[in-house]
Amino acid sequence: MGFNKAQFMEVLAQIAPNRYLQAVLIILLFLGVAKGVDLILSRIVKGWFEKTKFKIDDQVLDIFHRPVFLSIILFGLALATERLGFPEIIGFITLGCLKTIAIFYWALAATRFLKLLLNLVSRDESWFKLIQDQTLPLFNNLLILLVTGLSIYIVFLVWDIDLTAWVASAGILGLAISFAAKDTLANLFSGVFIMADAPYKLGDFIVLDSGERGNVTNIGIRSTRILTRDDVEITVPNSIMGNTKITNEAGGRHEKFRVRVKVGVAYGSDIDTVHRVLLDVASGFQEVCKIPEPRVRFRAFGDSSLDHELLCWVRKPVFRGKVLHLLNTAVYKRFIQEGIEIPFPQQDVHVRSVSTDTQFIEKKVIEKDTIETIK
Repeated sequence: MGFNKAQFMEVLAQIAPNRYLQAVLIILLFLGVAKGVDLILSRIVKGWFEKTKFKIDDQVLDIFHRPVFLSIILFGLALATERLGFPEIIGFITLGCLKTIAIFYWALAATRFLKLLLNLVSRDESWFKLIQDQTLPLFNNLLILLVTGLSIYIVFLVWDIDLTAWVASAGILGLAISFAAKDTLANLFSGVFIMADAPYKLGDFIVLDSGERGNVTNIGIRSTRILTRDDVEITVPNSIMGNTKITNEAGGRHEKFRVRVKVGVAYGSDIDTVHRVLLDVASGFQEVCKIPEPRVRFRAFGDSSLDHELLCWVRKPVFRGKVLHLLNTAVYKRFIQEGIEIPFPQQDVHVRSVSTDTQFIEKKVIEKDTIETIK
């Protein structure tokens, strides 16, 4: 059954014929109703919510508890204001102030409630991949702007302010800002798309198309930060990250990274011994993964050597340089111990001598060809 304002005023007039007394009764009545609703929400409803397994219902109750209480009181004050019969301008200002206060409290409650929902959604990436811990501040700010803009629009309607000129001014201002901050907006949208598409994440080792390689330390709204192996931090705008080729060395099924040791042995070497030595060297380091197992490949018959390649895996791409150094050193030492020769590129020059008569004939032929060419 809805609230019938006319019937309520008739009953009130029968109880108290004086309009000032009626206004006081209205205020007291709605104060009592507000207090009753407050007791119901704070004791009965809150008691029910505390028995549930979810905490979000308690938080929702805390958010909307105060706005409901104040709205009932403000509604009573508005009825009392109308009953007092103030002059039109005073009544308009009083009701406008009461409505503005109500809008402010409900806008604040709506902002807190929507932030609560965003935090809840960001914990489970299977719902919305776009909303994550990194993008949460952006969506919180957009939420505040949206609620603030809607609240201001409603307040303008309450005070009978014409919005046509304001909307036109806002459109021109927005157009000017978009041209002035196009690079910033490009970085902003690229950052959102990077977080949503997730071509890399925090802690990944990536290689840019320009050659920079490092650990991703921060994915912001405007830029991405990479810490190189030289302990130098590189800040790359997201607009560039979104339009360049990126190699994610930590991507794929797992974070393990394969290390390749290329080595050549002299022709005539026992390749079975070479294979055994290379595998033995790889198995002697804890940094080298046992699964997948190290392997050796005979790649090609080179100009000066039999080209082999030792393939093994490390747990993280960051260990690539260290493990490659250890393997190269150990392979070189073991080859010396085993008598396996590592050749270096060389060329044999054969000098052929000719007789004096032959040299004289060749010289005459050359001089004749030169004279005919000049003619």
